[in-house]
Amino acid sequence: MKDFINEAGWDRVVRVLVGIVLLALGWTGAVGGTLGTVFKWLGFLPLITGLVGWCPAYAIFRFRTNRTDDEKVAA
Repeated sequence: MKDFINEAGWDRVVRVLVGIVLLALGWTGAVGGTLGTVFKWLGFLPLITGLVGWCPAYAIFRFRTNRTDDEKVAA
């Protein structure tokens, strides 16, 4: 299961906060028009990836912000 997670704790916190801010801006009407609609739906992406701990873009490009157990032993 740990191999599934490719985001560090700080990365997950930032994603969840960004997702909440985007959703709040879009759904409360603080940002209107097309940008508000984009915020309403785009906010779910960082929120979900932050909650799950896995980013599909990171997986495609073989990038990760967390350290694996092998990297922890080597350091």
